[in-house]
Amino acid sequence: MREVAFIKQNKEKWLEFELAIFGKAKKNPDELANLYIQLMNDLSYAQTYYPKSKTVIYLNHLASQIYQKIYKTKRTEKNRLVEFFKTEVPLLVYEYRRYLMYAFILFFATVAIGVVSAKYDPNFVRLILGDSYVNMTLENIKKGNPMAVYGSGSNWGSFVGITVNNLNVGAKCYFYGILGGLGTFWIFLQNSIMLGSFQYFFYEQGVFWKSVRGIWIHGSMEIFAIVIETTAGFILGASILFPKTFSRINSFKIGFKNSFKIFLSTFPFTIGAGFLEGFITRYSIDMPNWLSSFIILFTLAIISFYYLVYPFIVYRKTQQLSAKLN
Repeated sequence: MREVAFIKQNKEKWLEFELAIFGKAKKNPDELANLYIQLMNDLSYAQTYYPKSKTVIYLNHLASQIYQKIYKTKRTEKNRLVEFFKTEVPLLVYEYRRYLMYAFILFFATVAIGVVSAKYDPNFVRLILGDSYVNMTLENIKKGNPMAVYGSGSNWGSFVGITVNNLNVGAKCYFYGILGGLGTFWIFLQNSIMLGSFQYFFYEQGVFWKSVRGIWIHGSMEIFAIVIETTAGFILGASILFPKTFSRINSFKIGFKNSFKIFLSTFPFTIGAGFLEGFITRYSIDMPNWLSSFIILFTLAIISFYYLVYPFIVYRKTQQLSAKLN
């Protein structure tokens, strides 16, 4: 069957799915489950005969939305918060995985811009970080503790102040996505270039490893979370710019709802990073190498697994469940 005929044959049914998703057509959980099975059959057919078609993307999106609708209306005694992190967010991350890829590509590219700029322009680091901060850090390096800035203030005061600041940066990365993604791009660009120039500055001063041991104890989760928040901002922007088969307002509703959930999922990691920066990073200079390396690799492994590996595991389980239902 040609793709055009396939679309024409099933168009009315798919429109019914959309009405069910937006709540304009009341469906009980059993009816939704039946719609989900039908949709998975259509998706399987499209994946087989039109694998590179936009129809596959469209049906995959509808399937994920109906799955979440079933989940929300289904009676369950499970903890809602646990299911949010265990099922909802991973499925959304899987659905929007290409935006995550875009965010990581942008991250590495802009960090590299910061490194190259700092290497070839002696004044660039001062322009980005400010004279007072650079001068203070140079003094700390002379004293043998380049990470001394993290030891200033009380543990709790640092934790609260740092966490609030990081949540604010993350919120800007996300909510500025409403400007078609350009606001998100600008905030992320600034922070990534700052990171690249900051790390090169320590490399130039011959204390690169000491800076890594300190900065990345909390930075693994903090920076990774900002990449995820940027991903959410891009999703929000794309929902406005590229509505696909939906009306622009319905596309925005879906994009906002889904991207906001992904944004919220970063909070535990951002708070965890703030805790590490307030209570642990200040002691990095006195830590044995193996301990600081373990903390960095362990925190990086946790957040990497959750956003890069676990979504594929959850998606595969839902596919297996769908196959059993069929």
